[in-house]
Amino acid sequence: MGEKTILLDAYNPLELFGVNDVNLEKIKKFFSKLKIIGRGNTLKLTGSETEIKQFEKKFSLILLTYDKFGKITENDISQILESSEEDFNKRNGNNKDVLVYGRNGLLVKARTANQQKMVDALSQNDLIIAIGPAGTGKTYTAVAMAVRALKDKEIKRIVLTRPAVEAGENLGFLPGDLKDKLDPYLQPLYDALRDMLPTQKLLSYLEDGTIEIAPLAFMRGRTLDNVFAILDEAQNATSRQLKMFLTRMGRSAKFVVTGDVTQIDLPKNQSSGLIQAQKVLKNIKGISFIELGKEDIIRHKLVTNIVNAYSNHEENN
Repeated sequence: MGEKTILLDAYNPLELFGVNDVNLEKIKKFFSKLKIIGRGNTLKLTGSETEIKQFEKKFSLILLTYDKFGKITENDISQILESSEEDFNKRNGNNKDVLVYGRNGLLVKARTANQQKMVDALSQNDLIIAIGPAGTGKTYTAVAMAVRALKDKEIKRIVLTRPAVEAGENLGFLPGDLKDKLDPYLQPLYDALRDMLPTQKLLSYLEDGTIEIAPLAFMRGRTLDNVFAILDEAQNATSRQLKMFLTRMGRSAKFVVTGDVTQIDLPKNQSSGLIQAQKVLKNIKGISFIELGKEDIIRHKLVTNIVNAYSNHEENN
């Protein structure tokens, strides 16, 4: 007789085991020779070593399915328990169009030709720089690629950063400590992650540092090995800051820089490092520049009209 305890701190028991433990009861029925006790985020197994090993193999596939799709149904449980691992792999083969299976069955994929260029470019290069107006999905696509790389174990951590430049507002007068002041500014990154990861898993990743969200100044002096790093709002990074970020790249790292050169919030006496990078880095092998345009805007249809109106106004003045 053997015993095994499985900790599920990164999972929501209700989502994993179902309402009234319907999924867990199905698992118990299949492994009738095992005594399985579920309490909160812990599973305790008692039985033969052979049965426990068989349980662990099947249960790992259950967790894999939940991680991939952000949910698991009673039907999923039945298919996993009753099919071989080979059949499971065939049935769950990667859909090349889907970057991430988000929460509640959300399919996160490239929605425009230039977003797809971002995805394709990253498979051939370790650094891509995506430039385009608001609403073109630069950040969202970058975060999706990072989450996919983490799920596929291509990298060990995700680092998301932004230069802490105040766009007409003063963060110093916001209440709370530094984290409280900066979290609202970094909210778009949190929003993207919430679409793509179950709440409990995201909280676990943030707590143990698997996913780190921090202002650009916090990157100084670091080496980022086995990391997928994203610098968002890069138009607000100075030349020195952007150079500092890019030189953090360590072994087996992927870097994505996104920005909109029409929305620079830097003081007038400071130039944007993103504009300079377009000239300085354009001929370096391993770096790919992706230009997104008005045709890539995927927000409300009015956003395209707003961007066009401002572009026309700037051209006429």
